[in-house]
Amino acid sequence: MAIHIRRREFIFTLGGAAGVWPLAARAQQAAMPVIGFLHGASPTAWADPLRGFHRGLKDAGFVEGENVAIVYRWAEGQYDQLPALAAELVSHRVSVIAAFAPAAALAAKAATTTIPIVFLVTVDPVGFDLVASLARPGGNLTGFSFLSTELAAKRLELLHELVPTATRIAVLVNPTNLNAESIVREVETAARVMGLQIQVLNASTSREIDTAFATLARDRPDALFVGAD
Repeated sequence: MAIHIRRREFIFTLGGAAGVWPLAARAQQAAMPVIGFLHGASPTAWADPLRGFHRGLKDAGFVEGENVAIVYRWAEGQYDQLPALAAELVSHRVSVIAAFAPAAALAAKAATTTIPIVFLVTVDPVGFDLVASLARPGGNLTGFSFLSTELAAKRLELLHELVPTATRIAVLVNPTNLNAESIVREVETAARVMGLQIQVLNASTSREIDTAFATLARDRPDALFVGAD
């Protein structure tokens, strides 16, 4: 779902920002717009989507290192680091911030009220106070939402259709993710309607993931539902 954003407007934001970007040390050197890239994950885990991000910029006429620069900040799964990373991007005086995941978007919003922020999230941006409304986001934020949290119940329904004999479902979520609570709530509500038993497993580190799978091997649920993270 797009929130009142057009590629032409995004291009204008990037291009127009070049006019106010501080000159480099050499006065004759043309200023280059800078994109601040803020993500809660790691570049390794997000390698394929990152290539898509670069292709999208290229389609819009922007090539990194040629006519646009990108300052990357990755939280590596440590969401509590996002506010500091967002502040670093603001200190770099970037032209626009591309924020991925709700925690990153919220950190960027808290860091600046003037730098344009384009987000990609999996939650309701109105419910998470990112924008005032879908039609008129207001402020300096706009972007896209896939509303995957609201689809959690549908995913559980699909799992039940694929494995109709499954009655005990394990649900693996990252408790530090802002949408974890919403996902669990949606799944538990849907499970009651379908007569399923839910076992919630929390994991936010590699060690905790190993522990969660050891629990799965011991308890042997009928199926595993993995929350978005």
